[in-house]
This record gives sequence, structure tokens and C-alpha cells, in this order.
Amino acid sequence: MTEIQIAQSVTPKHIREIAAKMDIAEEKLEYYGNDKAKIPLDLIDEDKVKSNHLILVTAITPTPPGEGKTTTSIGLVDALNILKKKAVAVIREPSLGPVFGIKGGAAGGGWSQVIPMVDINLHFTGDFHAIEKANNLLSALIENNIQSKSRSLGIDHRTVTWKRCMDMNDRGLRTIVAALGGKAGGVPRETGFNITAASEIMAILCLATDLEDLKERCGNIYVGDTWEGKPVFAKDLNAEGAMAVLLKDAIKPNLVQTLEGSPAIIHGGPFANIAQGTNSIVATKMGMSLSDYTITEAGFGSDLGAEKFMNIKCRAAGISPKTIVLVATIRALKYHGGKSLKEITQEDVEALVKGLPNLDGHIASLKGFGIPIVVSINAFKSDTEAEMQIVKEHCEKLGVPVAVSYGWEKGGKGCLDLAEKVIKAANSCTDQFQPTYNLDDSIHAKMEKICQTVYGGKKVVLSDLAKSQLRRFEAMGFGNLPVCMAKTEKSFSDDQKRLGRPMHFDIHVREFEIATGAGFVIPIAGNMLRMPGLPTRPAAEKITIDKNGTIEGLF
Repeated sequence: MTEIQIAQSVTPKHIREIAAKMDIAEEKLEYYGNDKAKIPLDLIDEDKVKSNHLILVTAITPTPPGEGKTTTSIGLVDALNILKKKAVAVIREPSLGPVFGIKGGAAGGGWSQVIPMVDINLHFTGDFHAIEKANNLLSALIENNIQSKSRSLGIDHRTVTWKRCMDMNDRGLRTIVAALGGKAGGVPRETGFNITAASEIMAILCLATDLEDLKERCGNIYVGDTWEGKPVFAKDLNAEGAMAVLLKDAIKPNLVQTLEGSPAIIHGGPFANIAQGTNSIVATKMGMSLSDYTITEAGFGSDLGAEKFMNIKCRAAGISPKTIVLVATIRALKYHGGKSLKEITQEDVEALVKGLPNLDGHIASLKGFGIPIVVSINAFKSDTEAEMQIVKEHCEKLGVPVAVSYGWEKGGKGCLDLAEKVIKAANSCTDQFQPTYNLDDSIHAKMEKICQTVYGGKKVVLSDLAKSQLRRFEAMGFGNLPVCMAKTEKSFSDDQKRLGRPMHFDIHVREFEIATGAGFVIPIAGNMLRMPGLPTRPAAEKITIDKNGTIEGLF
């Protein structure tokens, strides 16, 4: 059966039944049909947050299709509930860019999915649309002020850094010229688009603690400078109130369910290679308030998602995971050992062994946070017993617990061994995570600590442009912000072709962006772009719908 056939073969429980498992009163739900609802923020209980077992699911350096963090997360939460633990999955909303691009949806797979899968992967409850509108409202207000003769702030249009956003991979919008059409059209300038998942509004939504904090963060967005060199923020344009109004429903987490009827909260969707890569703080705290075990994920490999989860999200939220689950696949390890993507389903013990240093690199990186680690081998039908045994023995030599996850094939029952090892690891954790850097370190020092401690590199090298921008941002008083590295997800380095566990490399930062509303600095390394493009053969070309409304080719 295909992913969509599996999802459609299960009749979802009414969302009130899922809410009841979390002790949410029916009148608290804001229904979006029978199978999804929004949850009000007043259900967050900080005392319960402190006693919860938060489990982070991350991965080794992924192949282009991904290694199954979401599938593992959902299988794990179903397994924990089978073991009579009160567990909830808290994950990100999918972006339409990957859905219609190369990677597909982000609702899990096989028998470890969240449903309604089609809705979740398309428009869902409209959160992404609200984020786009708030982002682009600010763009419109900036253009209007530049054009104004009576209320102008004197914005130098050449310094405007704020870009529009759209939830689609459209390379043609990376760099554009706006405001053409003569005097009535505004002042022409070069600008561009980011994908919505990489927008600062997405980052703000995921880091805000409540509606008031959201509004304040929107007002703190830096948009450019005046002709005299004075910084201009969104609050100078009186933009924050209207932006917050557009986001008033989007800030509320979304409640859905797994195929096995476990609760799942889905909210926010920043990418981990060009943004912070984790779901919202309010969603995570909501899950922690309403369960004993909260399973969450961070995008791409641990060098991106997990690093930002710890150093940005956990620091901002005042939370700390009890266990980190590191997802690995036999096919990815063979890929890092030199096997081509077309051949990674073929047994190759030699390539597998050559790829193990990538797993070692992620384990070494995660150990720096001081949190127990469990390796989960996400099983595929092409995996052989000999290959599985090599990875299990390798982890045992490293002293790291390991379990094979059959979530795709068997759902929660296929993840019981993983769940038992996670419970044991979580119960053994008595410490808070150790951040990679201190906030009072210089921005350059923060980047170097990430480069050396997390990536295993030598140093960070700045372009002349990046040096100039960094001096400017530090002079503006933003040197104490955390950093959100924008880097390829395909390698520990900033060169996507350097697979495995590269050594003796530098990270080259070509420029900086600053997200003063979200509260971090963004060093952009290598050839990283914040508006992806579609592949040669986009997934969109095979997606269709018949006269009865049956969708084909979505996954």
C-alpha cells in the first residue's frame, strides 16, 4: 500500500476523543472539522512542563529523501502509549516547498503517520498562509512609507533587508526588482523572496511565548536604515498590531492524531538548514503540560536541528530534553561510505563500514550536550541482517544503546524496543543540557564553538561583506544574540559534496542576516539559499486528482 492508501484506510477518531486522552475539556477545542482542532494557550502549565520527559528525535546527515525522523517520532509515541505511558508527539507543520519539490510530505510514513495526512501536508489550518500575510503586510508598509511624502521615516531603500515570502520553491523569486511602474509604483529597488519556512515571522511564531510576546517580537523586526544611518524597526511603522492580528489564530497549536489514535500536536515549520528547524515553544510546552512523555523532532541532521534546538529553543524556553534519539539508516550510512543514491538499497558491508564515521561524528557532537543518547536504526525492506548487525555492534562498542525501529512496517509495535530503551535513558537523566556557547561570547566566538564542537571543523572564515555586517550588528547592540547557522544539510561542512565525517575544514560565511524579532543572528555559509528551487523533475508533476476527489501521486 502507498502512504496515502494507508492513511485513507484508517478511520480517524473524532478529535474530541483524542483531546480526552490529554484531559482537554471539549469546550476548550476550536474545531477545524472532525479530525483537527486548535488548542488555547491557557492550557500550558509550567509546573507540569518541569516534570515532563521531553525526548528529542534527530538524525545523522540525511540523504535527499530524509531518514525518517518523523516516522520514528510517531512510531515511538505509539509504542510509549502501548506501554501505558501518557505520550504525545509534537512535530512541525510541512512546507509546500518540499511537498511539491523532492522530499515529499512530513507526516511520517507507512503505519507511523499523523492524519488527516493530506490536509496536514497541504493547507492544514492555514497557519502558513497567515505567516505569509503578516510577512508581506510588513513589506507593503515599508514600500508605502518609502513612497510617502507626508509620513516618511526617511528609509534608505537601498538598505532594506526585509524580503517577501511564499511557501513554494520558486527560484525565479530569489532576486527581483520591485516597485516598477513609474511614480505611482513606488521607488524601484532590488529585493527578493524567502520561502515561508525560512521567514523571520515563522521563527517569531515558533519562539513567542504568548500573543503579547508575539506582537512585541514583530515590532522588534529590523527592516533597514534611514538616510542618516539610523536603524528602522517594524514598530517605527506601527506594523506590529496588524501583524499580530493576522497571527492571532496561527499562534495556537494544532491537535491531530496518529494512525493508532495517539495525540499529536503539529505547529510551526521552520527549516533547520536555513532557520531554527523546530516546532513552536508553545506547542512543545503544550505537549509537556498534557502528557508524561513528549516526543519532538528537529530538522535534518543533529549538526543543524539538534544544535539549534538546544542553543536557541531550549535556551529561550527554559526546557531541557531527557533523551536524544539519533535516527540512522543503513542506506544513509552506505551513502556516506561512497555508495551512489541509485545503489544504496543493495547490500554493501564495505560501504556501510566506511560510512560509520558519520554516525560517530553525530554521537560525538551530541555528547557535548550532556544528555543520554539512544540510536534508532530506522529499518527499510532493503536492509540485510548482516548490515543491521554491524551497526548494532558498532553502537555497543561506543557504549550507546541502540534499537531497530520498524515503525513504518508495524507502527507502535515495531518501536517497543526503542521505547523501552528511551524510558530507561530518560529516567537516568538528572542534568540539564550544556549549551555550546555562552550568550556573552562574541558572535564570531559562538560560530567557532559550533564549528569546532558540533561540526568538527577548524575555524570560521568571514568574507569582507560578512565582516562589515558583523561590525554593524554588534555596534547596534546585538552581539549577545544566539546564532542560527544557515548551512547545507548534506554535510558537516559547508560543502555538500563532503560526505561522511570530513575533517580539517573551515566554515566560510559569505554574509549575515539578522532576525531581531526572533532574536538571533543568521550567518549564511557556503552557497546556502533561503529560497530553494525545484528539482529537475518536481514531485508536483506526478500529483493529480480525479473527478471523485481521489488524490494520486502525493507521496
